[in-house]
Amino acid sequence: MRSETIFKYGVRLYIGVFFLYLFTPLIVMGLATFNDSRFPTISPWRGATLKWFEALAQDGAMWEALANSLIVALGVLLIAVPIGVCCALFLSTYQGRGKTFVYSLMMSPLLTPGVIVGISALIFWRGLDVNGGIMLTVIAQTTFITAYVMLMVLARLQRFDRTLENAALSLGANQWQTFRRILLPYLKPAIYSAAAIAFLQSFENYNTTLFVKGYDTTLTVYIASKVRTGLTPAVNALGLVLIALTVVLAVVYEIKRRQELKQSE
Repeated sequence: MRSETIFKYGVRLYIGVFFLYLFTPLIVMGLATFNDSRFPTISPWRGATLKWFEALAQDGAMWEALANSLIVALGVLLIAVPIGVCCALFLSTYQGRGKTFVYSLMMSPLLTPGVIVGISALIFWRGLDVNGGIMLTVIAQTTFITAYVMLMVLARLQRFDRTLENAALSLGANQWQTFRRILLPYLKPAIYSAAAIAFLQSFENYNTTLFVKGYDTTLTVYIASKVRTGLTPAVNALGLVLIALTVVLAVVYEIKRRQELKQSE
């Protein structure tokens, strides 16, 4: 009993330390937003202020960079998710000798450093008269983010019961009806999760974006440039706004999910 008690409290201590490690930087960042200091820090504390939210509202370059990041992330989402789902469906049904090679080929962009992906994309597409910008950033990011989508959907497909498809086909359904009414509903949780991962991976990407962005600066590149020239707590204010928005969306989603669960019962 004593060893079980020690183990139980040890696990609780570990979880507490883990969450403390996880959330302490976010708490410090949020507090620095209200510190009347030109540096993003809480020490020394120079008094509470809301002026950094005003500075954020007036920082047109930051809002433009944020808009570019959102546009790129949406573009990557619209391209990477369909391609990743198709790749996963192909790998789950293909049984040829070259399956391992095809899988390795599809995974290779994910294992390649982002700097190499960015430089390679820039050199290749410049040869086709496609210069740096939002379009090239979407293309470059899609090359490796598609692999994330493929992996998540493929993991879901490995637990799928193929006899359901065979039963539907034997009852007169065609391939499209089988996919739309049986396979797609089963894959929806994985597709939604993969879409969220793809969006976040694109939004926070720096290494690849730096080489293909052209004159269209994204938020990560903008913040990195501000670190060299002088970072202000206006960046903290933006981070706090994004965190608050994320929490609100998560709460709304959880409430909606519980309501749907109650209705299904």
